[in-house]
Amino acid sequence: MVKKVENTKYVEHIFNDCEDTIVWSCLQGVMGEIYVENDKNPTSSMAILGDFIFFAGEPKEEIVLYKPERCKQDFIIMVPTNDSWGECIEQCYKDKAKKVCRYATKKEPNIFDKKKLEQIVDTLPQDYEMKLIDEDIYYKCREQNWCKDLVSQYEDYNFYYNYGLGVAILKDGELVSGASSYSRYEGGIEIEIDTNEKYRRKGLAYICGAKLILECLKRNLYPSWDAQNKWSLALAEKLGYHYSHTYNAYEIWGYL
Repeated sequence: MVKKVENTKYVEHIFNDCEDTIVWSCLQGVMGEIYVENDKNPTSSMAILGDFIFFAGEPKEEIVLYKPERCKQDFIIMVPTNDSWGECIEQCYKDKAKKVCRYATKKEPNIFDKKKLEQIVDTLPQDYEMKLIDEDIYYKCREQNWCKDLVSQYEDYNFYYNYGLGVAILKDGELVSGASSYSRYEGGIEIEIDTNEKYRRKGLAYICGAKLILECLKRNLYPSWDAQNKWSLALAEKLGYHYSHTYNAYEIWGYL
């Protein structure tokens, strides 16, 4: 029977050597949840935070098919730690599972060129305004589908104020682009960047990314970047990140 883990210490070994910050957030008890298929002697586990699930240990259909009560969405991204987990996901979800490639970047705390990042921020046109995400912008993000993931993992502004960090670009008071902490872990954040479709291809994501990295460095936080696609990877590399490896994930549509 699948159960939620209250004390994550006794499942850390299952996620041994995991470099995914989503998993770190869950194991550290900052955000997200950990589940096991057997709370007496667990050999199979999953970490879930937002739209992501990471599996580790012995592949088991019971845990792949389990959907926590708090998950109301019908879409999720499942990340297998090996081919056996991938086969298990495919077997369980069949045509609902779309196999995709994602791109990890190296976690290198001292590689960022602050001067270059500041120069990027300075290219923001004068008719735009950049601000840290405050309470007003937090609620603006929640009201619009294109930018809700900037703050969606923070149940209220107080939680975001204490654990989140983000920057926003506005034009005539309208939110048009933003970069924020999709999730938080001890010592860093996982970056999320979104731009209103009408304002894409103007370099706003590039500017937001540079500013958020600078704000992280001021606070001794590492700005982790996991790229959904090659465009995101290219943007990360322009900001100073280095490619680490490609990995498989499954986008599950009809997650019931």
